[in-house]
Amino acid sequence: MPFPRAWLPARHDLRTLLDLAVPIVAVQVGMHFMGVIDALMVGRVSAAGLGAVALGNLFSMAITLLAQGILHAIDPIVAQGVGAGDRPAIARGIQRGLVLAVLLTLPAAILHLGAGPFLGLARQPDEIIPLADAYVRALIPGILAVLVFSVGRQSLQAMGHLRPILVCMVVGNLLNGFLNWVFIFGNLGAPALGVEGSGIATSASRWLMLAVLLVIARTDYLPHLRPWHREATEPAALARVVRLGLPIALQWELEIGAFGLAALLAGVFGTIQVAGHEIAINIASLTYMVPLGVSAAASVRVGQAVGRGDMPGARRQALAAMLVGATFMGLMAVVLLVAPGFFARLYTRDTEVIAVAVQLIPLAGLFQVFDGTQVTAIGALRGTGDTRTPFLVNLMGYWVIGIPVSLWLGFTMGMRTVGVWWGLVVGLAVVAAILVARLRRIFSREIARLSV
Repeated sequence: MPFPRAWLPARHDLRTLLDLAVPIVAVQVGMHFMGVIDALMVGRVSAAGLGAVALGNLFSMAITLLAQGILHAIDPIVAQGVGAGDRPAIARGIQRGLVLAVLLTLPAAILHLGAGPFLGLARQPDEIIPLADAYVRALIPGILAVLVFSVGRQSLQAMGHLRPILVCMVVGNLLNGFLNWVFIFGNLGAPALGVEGSGIATSASRWLMLAVLLVIARTDYLPHLRPWHREATEPAALARVVRLGLPIALQWELEIGAFGLAALLAGVFGTIQVAGHEIAINIASLTYMVPLGVSAAASVRVGQAVGRGDMPGARRQALAAMLVGATFMGLMAVVLLVAPGFFARLYTRDTEVIAVAVQLIPLAGLFQVFDGTQVTAIGALRGTGDTRTPFLVNLMGYWVIGIPVSLWLGFTMGMRTVGVWWGLVVGLAVVAAILVARLRRIFSREIARLSV
């Protein structure tokens, strides 16, 4: 047995985890579904539009997730404060998160202006580059909203107050779908903006979600903003939060960078290949939201257990999260292996694009189990304050092993996009194995509470 029998979760532990994980998963799916809606609706316009949304989303996410990863440092800080009953620590964590969100907005917006030149240097199809650049620029007005919303979401999540976030997801997705219909296709007298209209719809939806959150969560959230703590703007304290969050951000960058490079490599093979890749990765990303939500719940539950000095409880919550994540992804793997054509046809009528997607969707199913295992292990480690290990493991698994395998199979062996995806499967398997071993080791000893 890879874990001691005493670590096995009881029914109560699973229920405690799932009480938090289920609404978080709903939030994660809701966040990701905005991108799914964009892809589904733009895919009806053209294969080039679908490829542009794929590359534009990857470029924007690579920048935005760097900022959001830093802000995720408040997750273990607030969760451990909740476990210890330390309200001043909770308030300081939230306020520092808001300060950092504002500071990170300008550099994130400036970096978004480089999408066109970057995709040109990456040798992407000429028909896609201007569309992707317009889409990314349309996302700029929503950057501040998405970062402030991220702080609100993480802090409310750590406190177990998830209903306001769920309401925001429903409202945001409904508006995003409606505005996509208006601006992509030119309905209700609006100009038909195509891909750019989809970006406009996403930015507007993000601001509405933030406004709804501030209104319906005011009784949960505002007490932690008054009084404002002078320590919230202390450079040394903010630097400590950044040091804690930066490995999370870099780990995300390594992961999305690997999948982003896979998309760029698919683009080298042509528009049809990158469009098929977008369908497969869109489906895989949607199923990934479930273990990602479980991972967030594990971070909170483990952090709360560490805060109150309950190591046995922390161990059981960590293992419960891994069991739930791996089991769900195993079931999804079976579904994707059995019916790839059904899912591909949901996105496009182009038979060439469908043919590529049908080759890739089963591979997405194959790496599902590894993906579910590694992300839930990361969440449990983050709850203890260990944010550096996942960064180093991702560096090795994806970039030292996975990407070289992708390049070898895709180009040297002539397997094209299918070979690129096999490299991702290998990288994920390595990451999952090492993180499970790390989790077993670090949870075998007592873990001290974080101090900022």
